[in-house]
Amino acid sequence: MKHEQILTQHAPAPIGPYSQAIQAGNELYCSGQIPLDPRTGELVGGDAATQAERVIENIGAVLCAAGYLYADVVKTTIFLIDMNDFAAVNAVYEKYFGATKPARSTVAVAALPRGARVEIDCIART
Repeated sequence: MKHEQILTQHAPAPIGPYSQAIQAGNELYCSGQIPLDPRTGELVGGDAATQAERVIENIGAVLCAAGYLYADVVKTTIFLIDMNDFAAVNAVYEKYFGATKPARSTVAVAALPRGARVEIDCIART
């Protein structure tokens, strides 16, 4: 199956050798997003909820660039450096994905790039 790289200036540029997303047929595989401001490339400060908001907005920009919506997301993975942030991140997540309730995993990790508190990746399907 042929796949296509998705790239938008409305989400942060990749900080490594990967794509923002890959479209394969009717599925979109989005790389993990951290809370980088797409205009400056700088980490958005603040608490986990503030960072989660930026992360999900970045995901939305990648989805939009490929012609997808939040409602098309079927699976997400949330990476947290502190599971005490779970409730705050979950509240933000529910604003975007609450109606569709994609399958989800949430895991605690030792560290994330650039000192981020949260990273989220997803798979979408039309």
